[in-house]
Formats: sequence, structure tokens, C-alpha cells
Amino acid sequence: MILEIDFIDETNEVMQDQLNFVEELLNLAAKIEGVSTGAEVSVTFVDNERIQEINREYRDKDQPTDVISFAMEELGDGEIKIVGDNIPVVLGDIIISIPRTKEQAVEYGHSFQRELGFLAVHGFLHLLGYDHEVKEDEEKMFSKQKEILNEYGLSR
Repeated sequence: MILEIDFIDETNEVMQDQLNFVEELLNLAAKIEGVSTGAEVSVTFVDNERIQEINREYRDKDQPTDVISFAMEELGDGEIKIVGDNIPVVLGDIIISIPRTKEQAVEYGHSFQRELGFLAVHGFLHLLGYDHEVKEDEEKMFSKQKEILNEYGLSR
């Protein structure tokens, strides 16, 4: 395994096999993206109220969303990157709404697992610097998502 993943399930709804699935999928994504072994990621599962609160506080959007990511390694102007032999790379946090995952799985006509995998990979790619604010970046990010999901066997 490449990643050290800390799972937090605030909903008490996510089963162990689903955690294992997300871990395998994110490790595949990390391998494809060349992430260094030992990199750390936190994945938190929340309800709609909690993700709406986070979305409002950090993105000024007062509505629930499906996934939010907070990258830890993005360095702004004047920030100093700490480098050392034994310091793991901390990629950041992925927060996924389990109710939205269920709703979207029904809406898009696929399984809960497929939607959970999509959201986990989507959030992970944001941690690696991918974005979809402009068309060119969106095409690049969505193409990478599709590649990872297909490689795992989660095509639509």
C-alpha cells in the first residue's frame, strides 16, 4: 500500500468492505499518479448537515455538496515546504457526504459503491492539484478520473 489512510465515519453507516474498497481505489489512484509511499490522507464520511456546514464555512456556499477536499501540501507565496527523510507527505482531507452519495447513485443509475468510488477519486485528485474550474482543466481531471475508475473496473 502506498497511502496511509485515516478513515473517520461520523455517520456509522460505512461498512468495513466499503472502507477496504475506498482504500484499494485510492491506492490505485496514488500508484497511477506516482504518489510517494507513506503519503497520508484522511477520509471522513459525514451527513448532509455537516457537509453543508463545512461548505458554508470554507466555500461560502450554504448548501450540502457531495465531496470537499482540503489539500495540505499546496504552498502559497512565502510558505516554506518542510523537507526531511522521515517526514511523510500529508496530502490532506477528503470529506464525503454519505446521504448525497446514496442520492446521486440513484440519480445516475449506478451502485452506491460506484458513486462512493467516484467521489473518493474526485476528492483525491483535488488533493493532487487537479481542478475543474476551466474547461481544459475539467477535461484533464475527468479523463484522469475515468482512467482510474476503469482501471479498477468501475466503469459506468
